[in-house]
Amino acid sequence: MAVKDSLYGEFNLEQVFYDLISTEAVQRLKYIHQGGASYLVNPSWNVTRYEHSIGVMLLVRKLGGSVREQIAGLIHDISHTAFSHVIDVVMKNPNQDYHDQIFPDIFYNSEIPDVLLKHGFAPEEILPIDQWPLLEQPLPDLCADRIDYTLRDLLSYKKISAAEKDSFLSELTVMDNRICIKNLKAAEWFAGAYYKEVIDFFLDPLNVFGYAVLSDLITEALTKEILTISDLRKNDEVVWNILSSSKDSVIVSKREQLSKRIVLDVKNYDYHTKKKIRIIDPLVCYKNQLRRGSEVSSKIASLKENALQRSSHGTYIWILD
Repeated sequence: MAVKDSLYGEFNLEQVFYDLISTEAVQRLKYIHQGGASYLVNPSWNVTRYEHSIGVMLLVRKLGGSVREQIAGLIHDISHTAFSHVIDVVMKNPNQDYHDQIFPDIFYNSEIPDVLLKHGFAPEEILPIDQWPLLEQPLPDLCADRIDYTLRDLLSYKKISAAEKDSFLSELTVMDNRICIKNLKAAEWFAGAYYKEVIDFFLDPLNVFGYAVLSDLITEALTKEILTISDLRKNDEVVWNILSSSKDSVIVSKREQLSKRIVLDVKNYDYHTKKKIRIIDPLVCYKNQLRRGSEVSSKIASLKENALQRSSHGTYIWILD
């Protein structure tokens, strides 16, 4: 049996990975959309957390990460609730880390610890997830998680080509347990790609609109006990079916908003939303030194400043009748 991925190709893996992939906790990610509410307003925005989790595991493998770090990559998203980061809007959580807060509970109440023990791994070796340097790094650094979702989304939505993706991956290396880029041209390319992800996808008005409406829907449904927190630990389809079948007048009205047309208007607006500010400044090998991209590239510095201004401004959306 082999695992095949659209970004990294085909791999034969150790048995522990196949057993982990078969667990309910990992299989559930097939029904959690990476983009949260995105697919409700644009069905083509349909990358799942399952695809992403497989990809992160494989990228860590390609970069020379240990089996334990690959396991961490595979399971790092198992605690995402239905519609991913929409819950952070509902909880008014600007750090977007609700899934991190509940990770130990989800992990220890899943089949995963038993699978790990069966293969000679202590569950405590894998946690905390953020101990793994290739898998997770704070912004503005590169990490497997950040690289995978950027390349996966942009390739899926035809914003980059397979050749560009392959070329970039060939320029990645690891120094002192940190992912860096071998040359400045590749670093500039990835900075541009990352900000396409942030500005053209995360901050796309339709995407922002979907998040705002769905978070209102879920908040209303939780308040009226139409939904429960335990429902949100299931999957997108389960939660959407509950919301779709509700006859509550407010729920119905908000649900109907998702099909309405929108325009950007900073004066007359129904929603003003600011998302988490995401700034990348990759480490690059420059003249035999490891440097921040923005220190040696005016292009990366300019992209960084533009993204910061765009994110700080937020998105003003007016719903047309």
